[in-house]
Amino acid sequence: MKFEDVLVVGAGQMGGGIAQVVAASGRHVSLYDAAPGAADRALEAMGKSLTKLHEKGGAPPEEVLRRITVVEDVVPAALMIEAVVENADVKEQLFHRADEELPPAAVLASNTSSIPIATLAAATDRPDKVVGMHFFNPVPVRQLVEIIRGRDTSEETATAITDLARDLGKTPAIANDFPGFVSNRILMPFLNEAVWALHDGVAEAEAIDTIARLGFAHPMGPLALADLIGLDTCVAIMEVLQEGLGDDRYAPCPLLREHVGAGRLGRKSGAGFFEYN
Repeated sequence: MKFEDVLVVGAGQMGGGIAQVVAASGRHVSLYDAAPGAADRALEAMGKSLTKLHEKGGAPPEEVLRRITVVEDVVPAALMIEAVVENADVKEQLFHRADEELPPAAVLASNTSSIPIATLAAATDRPDKVVGMHFFNPVPVRQLVEIIRGRDTSEETATAITDLARDLGKTPAIANDFPGFVSNRILMPFLNEAVWALHDGVAEAEAIDTIARLGFAHPMGPLALADLIGLDTCVAIMEVLQEGLGDDRYAPCPLLREHVGAGRLGRKSGAGFFEYN
């Protein structure tokens, strides 16, 4: 499977980045987002990203962007990569629609960071062709793609998506279908504990992140990373972990919920644990 035509659903930070790297690989991308103006904002962000990459030897922005077509709804393609909000109901509805609209041989992949693939596969009549393809932010820069095999994901589907990840210049790593998979099962408790340290007054936000960066040799502190991911997304992932694994140690810190309730979602809202222009 070469997946020459790819439908990307969701034009936020992740969906836009996915569309960019797929188009940069020479494939045609149909980009769909139900939110008015979201796709246009994604194209503008891609243009800036591609300009920076072009200065470092990448393809000219216009060459990549002309392979991306903004569409008004789900359209046929050999592969759908879903990157909508981290909400199981929303994703299940999308997978049900895609199952009806895409050709029978098409693969349906999700960029979910925590929701079990089996849940999404159950919304379709092609569970063997449903797979997780979890990219990391910022997509054009980060090398990892976590490939999640659902209970019914076929060997052919898993192999094809793994090969595609490599063709996109990424490094695939395969995980089995558990809440949070590998990445967020490890990452979210770390981020949450950093929020608890702030909540309990152990240190100020800048000190917590400085200790993590310099003490653990992390490129970014946990609070800044949570801001980058989106604090609402962090809460959603933690709730999936808490419910799916039946363990309250994954419950979001009250301070995290407080920030989300106040609309302080991180970089995307201009403020989270830190302020952003």
